Amino acid sequence: MNKLGIGRRDKVQQFMTITGASEKVALQALKVSDWNLEGAFDVFYSQSQVKSSADTRRLEELYNRYKDPYADMILADGISLLCNDIQVDPQDIVMLVLSWHMKAATMCEFSKQEFIGGLQSLGIDSLEKLREKLPFMRSEMKDEHKFREIYNFAFSWAKEKGQKSLALDTAIGMWQLLFAEKEWPLVEHWCQFLQARHNKAISRDTWSQLLEFARNVDPALSNYDAEGAWPYLIDEFVEYLTENSIVQIGQMSDWSQKC
Repeated sequence: MNKLGIGRRDKVQQFMTITGASEKVALQALKVSDWNLEGAFDVFYSQSQVKSSADTRRLEELYNRYKDPYADMILADGISLLCNDIQVDPQDIVMLVLSWHMKAATMCEFSKQEFIGGLQSLGIDSLEKLREKLPFMRSEMKDEHKFREIYNFAFSWAKEKGQKSLALDTAIGMWQLLFAEKEWPLVEHWCQFLQARHNKAISRDTWSQLLEFARNVDPALSNYDAEGAWPYLIDEFVEYLTENSIVQIGQMSDWSQKC
């Protein structure tokens, strides 16, 4: 490794720290991914030997530790115990990422198949390995493609069973959690607008289109197209911003003082 430049040596060390891999494995993964750290993580965790390294018996034991005594599922109490064991807050966004890996159908629930299958896909069969994998899962939120997948997953995951829309309070909480990662400066104004003007459940279309709006329209609205195909709620939000002098088209006021 001494022949590598400082930047590449740092990537090797970072890769080894997060994955627990040897220097040889780290070098192989980084070379295959052209020294892109996120790509190297994907290569490493997609390897079949990593997935097969998860001990099914140990996964069964883990599942039984958290399973509800009256149902063959992990419910809120079990998830709370899991969070305590891995030393994260239940509201930590890493729990959303973990649920995405598990393909969980509902918030605060893991079926046996979701729990064991999700951990197997991550090469995890112990609490120690799960704790070690947390930095990697946090880093996935910085990947644009994965962030979009997790964002879209969150809608179905967070809504009540049998409902087509997402309760407003739940949607606001999820947006605040997700956009804390992406630092969209208008998120608090959006939440205030919904509480003041909308006060209804959020449709899937509004949920998905807001991400496009946040990613493609700058906070000063200089490239906002009033004739674009945005949902009416987003058009109303733009009107709300201008009416309240939060934003003048093309010239954003000091939003940080208004948040």
